[in-house]
Amino acid sequence: MKAAVVNPPFMNGRFSRTSRSPAINKSGTLYWPFWLAHGAGSLEGAGHEVLFLDCPAEDINERTMLQRLVQFDPELTVMDTSTPSIYSDLRIASMIKKYLPHTFVLLVGTHVSALPVQCLKLAPSVNGIAVGEYDATLVEVAEILDGGGDLSGVPGLCLNINGELVDTGPGKMIDDLDSLPFLADVYNRHLNPENYFFAAARFPSVMTITSRGCPYKCSFCVWPQVMHRESYRVRSAEHVAEEFGLFQEYFPGIQEIVIEDDTFSIDSRRVEEVSEVLIRNGNRIPWTANVRANLSLAAMRKMKAAGCRLIIVGYESGSQEILNAVSKGTTVEQNMEFAERAGKAGLLVHGCFMAGNPGETAETLEQTFQMSLKLAPDTAQFFPIMAYPGTRLYDRYMTEGKLRTGNYDRWVTEEGLHNCVVDLPGLPSETLVEWCDFARKRFYLRPGYLLYKSVQSLRHPFTEGRRTLRAFGTFRKHLFRRSRVSSGEVGGK
Repeated sequence: MKAAVVNPPFMNGRFSRTSRSPAINKSGTLYWPFWLAHGAGSLEGAGHEVLFLDCPAEDINERTMLQRLVQFDPELTVMDTSTPSIYSDLRIASMIKKYLPHTFVLLVGTHVSALPVQCLKLAPSVNGIAVGEYDATLVEVAEILDGGGDLSGVPGLCLNINGELVDTGPGKMIDDLDSLPFLADVYNRHLNPENYFFAAARFPSVMTITSRGCPYKCSFCVWPQVMHRESYRVRSAEHVAEEFGLFQEYFPGIQEIVIEDDTFSIDSRRVEEVSEVLIRNGNRIPWTANVRANLSLAAMRKMKAAGCRLIIVGYESGSQEILNAVSKGTTVEQNMEFAERAGKAGLLVHGCFMAGNPGETAETLEQTFQMSLKLAPDTAQFFPIMAYPGTRLYDRYMTEGKLRTGNYDRWVTEEGLHNCVVDLPGLPSETLVEWCDFARKRFYLRPGYLLYKSVQSLRHPFTEGRRTLRAFGTFRKHLFRRSRVSSGEVGGK
């Protein structure tokens, strides 16, 4: 059968729906749609014809998207969603159903997985939602639709059957991740590396996933809680290395591979194993990975030898009380030791810091900033807290009355940038956003940092210099002005 897989447009911009915090990013970052790509590849592997539209990346507006869908005439349309874009997503899904009444419209993503009933009530013409991890679910749905069967027996769905909402129970989780299609193959058939950008990586880069889920219990982290039920599974080292080879074959111009696992370094021994196979296979492409502050020095050195250039770590806060409050499971001391090990291994670090977690005060925010200076990462991001439906943090803040609004389009500003709707005692949303803006300026405009970046760019003009200039070209207009915080009435839509 014909199946369309769609990442819809939003706000006529490069809205990064696959990001953990979906928005139009100040750095110009636009994530590859790797979850959708796995779904598209799974459908193709089952013999279905797939149209894959990544509208934000290809600058496809609603009219062009609808024209291409009508021309393709799919029997199944799978559409991604996110919290900030959900009202637009539901409107577009309803529009697709209007123009293609015979197509089965199935929504996927974190927001609809967390609130399936609410979403289907808001868009009653939509046929259903694939809740959580959806690769196997899509294949089963396509096969049953193709045979004219009944979907009510397919697990992992919330269906609208003649106005009645039917929950079919938990869906299937993929235990053998090596059975999933190579993202490299799907990208090669459908997507263009030049359309994507990751500010921490050299351009152009590609993104892949070597594991799903995470055993840690960070209360704010949306993908492990909502999509993967915190079930941790991995691809084999050989499978990962084979895909690295495919990326090199298909996209000889790429400068970096970004491993976008929630945490690549759950097990330092596996990190070493993956690195050893990459070394044995003669990997020549630099790569970046999300890691945790407990990554060993031995693993870091193996990563470096295997071509790793930069590691991304969630330091989050300079206050141990804040780290404990979000169940981070790390310590401030571990963060400092991690930075020291990374320096010894010769790896660059991108440090992530948050403002607005439970217990946050002006004093703990200053502790976080001072820690960022001591850690001295190559680059840093300062984010106001983003509490998403389906997470323990969202439930806590909702129960405590700390969410300013229930209107989800307020999760971004009128420009599509990250917003904050959390009001803490003495720290309203506006203050948290302003602190992040100020911290960013304090960090990046230091004379010592500017000198460091200048020297780095001069030494590596075609790699680090190009990356820095491209990111700064987009970022600079936000660096010197205050963010506009969107307000909202409690209750919202």
